[in-house]
Amino acid sequence: MVATQIKHEVKDLSLAPLGKQRIEWAGREMPVLKQIRERFGNEKPLAGIRLVACCHVTTETANLAIALKAAGADSLLIASNPLSTQDDVAACLVAEYGIPVFAIKGEDAETYTRHVNIALDHRPNIIIDDGCDVVATLVKERQNQLADIIGTTEETTTGIVRLRAMFRDGVLSFPAINVNDADTKHFFDNRYGTGQSTLDGIIRATNILLAGKTIVIAGYGWCGKGAALRARGMGANVIVTEIDPTKAIEAVMDGFRVLPMAEAAPLGDIFITVTGNKHVIRSEHFDVMKDGAIVCNSGHFDIEIDLKALGQKANEVRTVRNFTEEYRLQNGKSVVVIGEGRLVNLAAAEGHPSAVMDMSFANQALACEFLAKNKGKLEAGIHSVPVELDKEIARLKLQAMGVSIDSLTSDQIEYMNSWTSGT
Repeated sequence: MVATQIKHEVKDLSLAPLGKQRIEWAGREMPVLKQIRERFGNEKPLAGIRLVACCHVTTETANLAIALKAAGADSLLIASNPLSTQDDVAACLVAEYGIPVFAIKGEDAETYTRHVNIALDHRPNIIIDDGCDVVATLVKERQNQLADIIGTTEETTTGIVRLRAMFRDGVLSFPAINVNDADTKHFFDNRYGTGQSTLDGIIRATNILLAGKTIVIAGYGWCGKGAALRARGMGANVIVTEIDPTKAIEAVMDGFRVLPMAEAAPLGDIFITVTGNKHVIRSEHFDVMKDGAIVCNSGHFDIEIDLKALGQKANEVRTVRNFTEEYRLQNGKSVVVIGEGRLVNLAAAEGHPSAVMDMSFANQALACEFLAKNKGKLEAGIHSVPVELDKEIARLKLQAMGVSIDSLTSDQIEYMNSWTSGT
């Protein structure tokens, strides 16, 4: 065990041995990140770089943090959500790996904000953000530190939406790598990761049978698609709500019923929001829900469900299971909320499976290396993960899975690069 005199704020350092065991277990399913970590250990591409990561402090994130340290980064980790921290993992990163961590499961909003400011006190050159809270705070409150920034990487859709708004407003003065939209991230993390882990959180919190239930999924982006497919696979009747006509017709063509939320609200047994917007489920929807309807959120922030309005309608709020609260309404019915409206897959379960996060965090690690290698060369604004990095991650994943694919012949390459050959 390394010395623990480093600055930190975690629940209990004595949890470190359990955290180490779980981090190593997750690492078994993260072969791509392992290969990157081994190369980083030899090449030290982030030596001399001060790095802050604002992520869900899970076993998978721990493996990313260990890889970044191997790369030579002077890094610090905070939580990107008050309910997503795994306290044993946070303890292990401090006690076993000497990585400063400021994260406690269930921390209040004041503590969360303080941790964001502690992260910025580290004067980062590179920021890994998940929801854009650190970058937004930097731009709003720490203008004097902008000169220190090489760039940022963003993990989730909500954060990309905020970065695009910052760019439109002319306040994004450094490059931001859009990790969220890398093919090896959103195709797999959002669809397979969110799809499975969202239902995992619902089942752990409630122990209900999904078969035969009507599940309403608000939003048919990649996360919504994943949740819808998994719910149907477990025997649920799925209704999708959407505002985008293209996504709505895609849901119809995928075999799902599409309705406005006002029409879906009286029909649903379980409601899952995955839109990234606010108040997708509102006061008028609570009024017409079935008695005992369950609502949860798998978007990034807890504002997708209007919990303030729900609280105003309630005569009583009581905890009925871990991370599960029942609101007894004035109309005599009840609505059940999982995970305080925060990310259900992390509040009530363990987040995405490690095999999925292997690709997401491989993108993060390589994006940080890309920023460091291209310091001062990238324009301010939002940049995609380079295609060659995205494809290399996919290649490494296939290799680890023992899957081989074809390659083009010289004749095929010539044909694909010619305009003279036709029918």
